[in-house]
Amino acid sequence: MTTALITGSTAGIGAAFARRLAADGHNLVLVARDTARLTEQATELHDRHGIEAEVLTADLATDPGIEAVAARLGDRKDPVDLLVNNAGFGNKGRFLDVSMADELRMIKVHVEAVLRLTSAATAAMRERGRGGVVNVASVAAFVPRGTYGASKAWVVQFTQGAARDLAGSGVRLMALCPGFVRTEFHQRAGMGTDNIPNWMWLDADKLVAAALTDLAHGKTLSIPDPRYKALMGLVKVTPRGLLGGITSKTGRKYGPQ
Repeated sequence: MTTALITGSTAGIGAAFARRLAADGHNLVLVARDTARLTEQATELHDRHGIEAEVLTADLATDPGIEAVAARLGDRKDPVDLLVNNAGFGNKGRFLDVSMADELRMIKVHVEAVLRLTSAATAAMRERGRGGVVNVASVAAFVPRGTYGASKAWVVQFTQGAARDLAGSGVRLMALCPGFVRTEFHQRAGMGTDNIPNWMWLDADKLVAAALTDLAHGKTLSIPDPRYKALMGLVKVTPRGLLGGITSKTGRKYGPQ
């Protein structure tokens, strides 16, 4: 049986990955900050699917948290075959309305942790000649929308670049770019969602199924829904200056309230 490590596993997209991978027979290493929720999740997945679910409490906004997860990924005796870098969060407010401490914390989780954990995982995977990494980004990576979008743009560029460098090694890397997904994400950030049209919402379980299919097909970028594929196609042909104005207005309409 193979083992998958999922950061931010207790809610949202991370929980959907855990459910799907457990149902497919993978053992799991579940990573989040809340030990009680992790333990409850591990017990439920073990009882339902008969897999082994290891709990690793870690805050990826801290060096000790990142180091603990990196050490687990580098364990050659009990290897991890799939890493899902899912941990992340949003900040409510425009630039200069958000504290610098919160902005730097976002960079720590979305950029530094992804870099260090991907490095730890792929080094071990390359030695074995197999493995996979899914780095969860966002369609916000493709539009100019502040620190969150910028950090997710870094995830996309980094993942695709690393995938090219590791081509032929047996290690696959993919950036996953969802749109709006019904999770705890917006609630935790204090963001209202009543103004977001129903058609823009995605189902986390369907998203994960599409993402895993894309990974199996060797894709380095996954936008797992036709609606968002079409929107991102329009983004590509829209002049950057015009796009900045559109996304600013759209962000005020559909973004944090």
